Amino acid sequence: MWLAFAFLSAALLGFYDVSKKHALRDNAVVPVLFLNTLFCSVIFLPMAFRTPFGGWEVQRYILLKACIVLSSWLLGYIGMKHLPITIVGPINATRPVMVLVGALLIFGERLNVLQWAGVVLAILSFFLLSRSGRKEGIDFKHNRWIMCTVGAAVLGAVSGLYDKYLMAADGGLGLPRLTVQCWYNFYQAAMMGVVLLWMKSPLSKPLHRGGEASAASLLPPGGGREGAGASFSWRWSILFISIFLCIADYVYFYSLSLDGALVSVVSMVRRGSVLVSFMLGALLFHEKNLRSKAIDLALVLLSMLLLWLGRA
Repeated sequence: MWLAFAFLSAALLGFYDVSKKHALRDNAVVPVLFLNTLFCSVIFLPMAFRTPFGGWEVQRYILLKACIVLSSWLLGYIGMKHLPITIVGPINATRPVMVLVGALLIFGERLNVLQWAGVVLAILSFFLLSRSGRKEGIDFKHNRWIMCTVGAAVLGAVSGLYDKYLMAADGGLGLPRLTVQCWYNFYQAAMMGVVLLWMKSPLSKPLHRGGEASAASLLPPGGGREGAGASFSWRWSILFISIFLCIADYVYFYSLSLDGALVSVVSMVRRGSVLVSFMLGALLFHEKNLRSKAIDLALVLLSMLLLWLGRA
């Protein structure tokens, strides 16, 4: 049963990515991200009264996590807006490799032969993905949106390593997962609210062309047909971003609570969400060079399989 919930979580994460891509097309990034954090906070609000607060001694660590995650989300949203989802998905799928390398450097963990093979395959898949991107005029070395996406993946890996410290009972803080999940969402919504208010204030007008506040003006100039002057428009996919994400996380934690659940298997299955986002992205957004990207994606999935086998 726990494996079925793991697959359900992966599917929901795939729908989350597709909703995010739909919401961000020709739309301003900051309002979409603010609404996402706001809706997530509202969803978790009833649970906040059932989990310990812990005072500033605890909350300062959760606030740092909120800063890391929000930075990752902001970069990820920018990258998702300007890049094909069939490129963003495989890049995000390499996060387990980044976490593994981080654990090697920070926690002194050792990699076996299978894990090293997984790392090498992930690097190879990234190289091949860059070749696929060139066919669409995307230069991985100099494209700012690729840099944003890679930065988001790196910060996501940092967040995963930090979670280990926050919630590990042995050698960590041993914080309840629900406490972390609730409060970092609240902090993110508050920080994005401040950013949004600042952008509407007179102090921010020098950053905007013609004195008109535009969320996308926080982005670098240029960058494709959306440009720097995108305005915000409401789409129901904005709400679905939060719904799919919150349910996916809830199902993920529930699957881990069931008897016999293996966290290594659940984590690998969850990364399989890239299959859903890849297929739906190809179907809904009519993206190009799918055959070569599918080969790159297959290498990413094989690298994750080797990582999982190396843990066994």
